[in-house]
Amino acid sequence: MTTTSATSSIVSALGGGSGIDMAALAKSLADAQFAARIDRNASQADTVDRQISAASTLRNGVTQLVSSIAERIRGGDMASTPQVANPAVATASRGTATGSGSYTLEVSALARAQTLTSPAFASPSAVVGSGTLTLRFGTVSGSGFIEDTAHPPAAISIASGATLADAAAAINAAATGVIAYVAQGADGAHLMLKGKDGAANGFVLEAAENPAEPGLAALAWNAAGDPARLLNGAGDAAFKLDGLAMASASNTVNDVAPGLSLTLNGINAGAPTTIRFSDPTSAVTSFMTDVTAALNELVGELNKDVDPKGGDLARDSGARTLRRMLSQLAATPIMPNAAGGQPATLADLGLATNRDGTFRLDTARLGATLKTSAPGVSAMFTTGLFGVLATFDKLGRAATSTVDPGSLGGSLNRYSTLKTKLASEKTDLADAQEKLRAQMVTRFAGVDSRVGASRSTLTFLQNQIAAWNAPKN
Repeated sequence: MTTTSATSSIVSALGGGSGIDMAALAKSLADAQFAARIDRNASQADTVDRQISAASTLRNGVTQLVSSIAERIRGGDMASTPQVANPAVATASRGTATGSGSYTLEVSALARAQTLTSPAFASPSAVVGSGTLTLRFGTVSGSGFIEDTAHPPAAISIASGATLADAAAAINAAATGVIAYVAQGADGAHLMLKGKDGAANGFVLEAAENPAEPGLAALAWNAAGDPARLLNGAGDAAFKLDGLAMASASNTVNDVAPGLSLTLNGINAGAPTTIRFSDPTSAVTSFMTDVTAALNELVGELNKDVDPKGGDLARDSGARTLRRMLSQLAATPIMPNAAGGQPATLADLGLATNRDGTFRLDTARLGATLKTSAPGVSAMFTTGLFGVLATFDKLGRAATSTVDPGSLGGSLNRYSTLKTKLASEKTDLADAQEKLRAQMVTRFAGVDSRVGASRSTLTFLQNQIAAWNAPKN
């Protein structure tokens, strides 16, 4: 707050009559009046800054821990992963269940899509007539066609003056699953139609011409028609898993066996390949070692902050809640549906809690669990509703929640609000102090004037008396 020009004039004149520095006196009195409250405000602001810093460090530590765990688990190296000995035949990925052991795979046919061509046209801009094209779906076998009644036909309008390219665009716009395009062959332009993989996704094409603009019938095709126009027939994938014959409309086969999904790439009839699941022992041990170390870093910071002898968060509810959650972490069931004898807690993975809240890795217990229940361990390292990732994710959400006043996130909200309040209070105190100083300046100006007048009168009298008493010549 700045003084007015009138007040400035008063300040510059103060002391001129009395000889006392009234401006300095006014400032000193105002400072003394507000010193205790200003010091208290500054002390509280410093405390809040330290609390915000400590709570933010803990929150960031939790967030980074959860993020690192998520990255490792989503990478998949802690779960048993299926691997195909001959990747030219198929590639494997984990299914929804947990797999183990080995399988043999023999592929005799890949899933394929029906590909159909039209007669040759002079160019893509050749007019094809107008009317309606109808796609019917089902199984094409030789000269026969069995329509799939569960797959409704699609009627496609071909406008007046439509070209071969326009017909392709109209078919694509219908979004039936059949892709159309115009290709330039050795004998001219062809309308190409390609369906989805799988024997049941074959199709025939019917045409209803506009009599005023004929020609659309040239695009029609049925199984008993021109066989040369059927370039590829639709078919299912055929393969054997451990000798059992199987079929699939797609080359991607999900959950074909526990923990196993396949993408078929090639044929190996008569030469089966092997699928084996990797051993996660080394990866899990490394992971648990890293997690234990990361948890101890977090607990070390937490113990310092909640120390009753000077910890910045000694009385903070969010820090105490985090400490309680960490103390319960090892023993809390994270696989509630685990069968008897299967690992269900982080303690089963070797995580043990010390008396001071820090952690250690019980390698003997971890080794025993991996030896007797490797599939159960793998099940704990998925991205589902339960397991290691879900447990740490839940802990992270609880600790950083901004709607729970008992969490670190709630504490940070509270401290931020208090910091804003203290900043406003500091401004108010400065304004009130300046107001008081200005009032004192004004009052002291009158005092100084009266003292100055009294001194002038006294000086006059003193001079007069001196004149009277002076010796006369």
